Amino acid sequence: MALNWKPIDTAPEGVLVMTKIDDADGCRNEQPMMKHRNLWWIDFGAPREMYVYYKPTHWAELCR
Repeated sequence: MALNWKPIDTAPEGVLVMTKIDDADGCRNEQPMMKHRNLWWIDFGAPREMYVYYKPTHWAELCR
């Protein structure tokens, strides 16, 4: 099933979503992350364990 990618500025806060960077250099860094204020966190089981030093460009709801 294809994901419905949306602009990152519409991402919900505090919800684990699929993220990616998709720009002139291609599609990369696809992974589930959670937004908290202006930071993006990788979730290893506990919320907000490690943040990343980049801002994704797109997000999609995770399949349930």
